[in-house]
Amino acid sequence: MKEKVLTDKKNGMAVLILTTLLYLAAIAGTIFGAIMVGEGRTPVLLIISIIWLCLGWIPFCGLRVLKPQEALVLTLFGNYVGTLKGDGFYFVNPFCSSVNPAANTHLHQSGDVDNGEKKQTLSMALNINAGGAEIGGNKKLSLKIMTLNNNRQKINDCLGNPVEIGIAVMWRVVDTAKAVFNVDNYKEYLSLQCDTALRNIVRIYPYDVAPNVDTTGDGIADEGSLRGSSEVVAERIKNEIQQKVEEAGLEVLEARITYLAYAPEIAAVMLQRQQASAVIDARKMIVDGAVGMVEMALDRLNESGVVELDEERKAAMVSNLLVVLCGNRDAQPIVNSGSLY
Repeated sequence: MKEKVLTDKKNGMAVLILTTLLYLAAIAGTIFGAIMVGEGRTPVLLIISIIWLCLGWIPFCGLRVLKPQEALVLTLFGNYVGTLKGDGFYFVNPFCSSVNPAANTHLHQSGDVDNGEKKQTLSMALNINAGGAEIGGNKKLSLKIMTLNNNRQKINDCLGNPVEIGIAVMWRVVDTAKAVFNVDNYKEYLSLQCDTALRNIVRIYPYDVAPNVDTTGDGIADEGSLRGSSEVVAERIKNEIQQKVEEAGLEVLEARITYLAYAPEIAAVMLQRQQASAVIDARKMIVDGAVGMVEMALDRLNESGVVELDEERKAAMVSNLLVVLCGNRDAQPIVNSGSLY
């Protein structure tokens, strides 16, 4: 299905004025026709005026008003006629009907909810369509950039750890014909493809950097992770979604990770693991610093010749200094006032 934009239909104001004038003329013709019939003249003017008063409302059904970044897909007896795009006052075939299967679909996205309740306006409650009044949602398609915030999902990463992740997707409709006719409901289709793409990409990455994990598919281990490579992960999710929604006439502009955490059942254990890793790293740094300080102290004592220590005394001194420097509490030295030996 290829989109066909109708660009020669912006004559709604002219049709409105002409139809209104004809109605006024029909009213006047009815009055004068009745007078002429009363005088015994031919009732042609009265008959024509009455016929117009009965059928003259039909052109009003062909009037369409569009605001900026709105579109209307039109069909005539089941055949695709074209799409109205851009703001303006249009006149189309009065028997054309507008189509939007996703009109009443409300997702967790901008433009669909207002303070947790569905928007209900006069145009939605009294939508005038071909053939009379139709109670239902607005059939216009929004061409604005929309933000879809899907529900959080629980997915296992490449190591099997369950994580909870949520994404926000910025998208818009670029081909109205594909969006309406190629899929049953383009909003639900987009939401489903977002869930699928998210699962496919998250399963490739670990939550945090892990050894011997290949996230790029080149056979070489790398340091990719959900927490440290969020920009790369979001870009891959965006590309995955775009490939799926191309046939639906949608364009995905951006995808962003809005929530990322371990699942509640393993969150406490993973927190203890992170704390243990942090303690080990801190201890390693303290030991490295203490060894350097002890080495520097021994070198300075040897250079200055303050005292000469044999290997046994050096070992005792190293042990004491390491205990002092690596201990969690302040040292309480014992002063020896007697002989060194």
